[in-house]
Amino acid sequence: MTTTVPEKPNVLSEEFGRDPHKYYKIMRDHYPVLHDEVSNYYFVSRYDDVARVYKDSIGFSNENYGFQMEPVIGRTLIQMGGREHTVNRRLVTPALRGNYLNELLPQVDELAGEMIAEFSSDGRADLVDQFSKWFPINVVVKMLGLPPADLPKFHDWYSSLMAFLANLTNDPEIHAWGMRTQTEYPQYILPIIAERRKNPGTDLISRLTQEEIEGEQFSDEQIKALIGLLLIAGGETTDKAIASTLKHLLMNREQLEAVKADPSLATQALVENLRYHPPVQIILRTATADIEVSGTEIPANSVVACVNGAANRDERRFQNPDEFNIFREDLNIHQAFGGSADHIAFALGRHFCVGSLLAKREAETSINQILATMPDIRLADGVVPTDVGLFTRGPEHLVIEFTPVA
Repeated sequence: MTTTVPEKPNVLSEEFGRDPHKYYKIMRDHYPVLHDEVSNYYFVSRYDDVARVYKDSIGFSNENYGFQMEPVIGRTLIQMGGREHTVNRRLVTPALRGNYLNELLPQVDELAGEMIAEFSSDGRADLVDQFSKWFPINVVVKMLGLPPADLPKFHDWYSSLMAFLANLTNDPEIHAWGMRTQTEYPQYILPIIAERRKNPGTDLISRLTQEEIEGEQFSDEQIKALIGLLLIAGGETTDKAIASTLKHLLMNREQLEAVKADPSLATQALVENLRYHPPVQIILRTATADIEVSGTEIPANSVVACVNGAANRDERRFQNPDEFNIFREDLNIHQAFGGSADHIAFALGRHFCVGSLLAKREAETSINQILATMPDIRLADGVVPTDVGLFTRGPEHLVIEFTPVA
């Protein structure tokens, strides 16, 4: 019996963008390492292969961010290795996982409540346009002690950063957008950093100017780059995680009712969404030498695209992977926000997302406050939420209806 091998997916096509999961399975089964001739990237799609790339810091580096992110915001933690990475991570970790995070969390809850109150009396809302798109960046702005009136600037800057990072076809307009951010963002943030260094307060920028490990401190340029990274990691990705989790709960009413009855299940819903539909679908690495993955030779210095969205639906790793199930038993909730997580959404190993605990709290409070405020929440009649994006992916809109709050 002859088995017909499907045609190799075109990862840059409109068809792929409309329904990547259809093509992810073809990739896992027939093209586990898919070479795209246009971008010259190697797309790795099986769970074990993606996990190997993330954990092997010798065979795979983060050098690609030198041309994909550094031109816009500078050199960041995400592209560092060795001692440089260790020192910089130790400098920033207390701000995102220590006492400062504990001090910030009540403000996160309060901010969510204030934003939800703005539309909860309407009876109809777009949870993307009116909430998830702005809530995480609001949190980052509060952490940094910056004016809320500047939110549109931050949104434009992090949108340009994500577009620049995902510009596989070298679109000149996207490149120009990124270059505008390269000019505008430092002009805005460097004077603020310099002032906070002279007159520190309790905000995150002030804390970063004062942090010291082994006699080393962040320079103004390093803080500028780190804040740029926070805008991406704390804005775009958390936005999509919140919207996608709510979308999949709304499309699975029994599970939605379970979370309403037991708010602690919001964490399970979030973790299952990180597996089922990770907000960051693709993370990049660079092969440091010629290396073989699933029978394919990847040449040295090639960019390797780790397809989280495909790996997390790998039937070799998860049972019924295409089913959204917050009660699944093959996903460890307790280790879901550390480097040994079962899902692949924040990368794995030493480069696991340092801001994952903040993202966890933002998503949990968003889900629980929305469900508590709008207990009869439902997708608006005739609405089928559409996901968009290649590198990051989530609902373009999430229009809901509910009984208005008096």
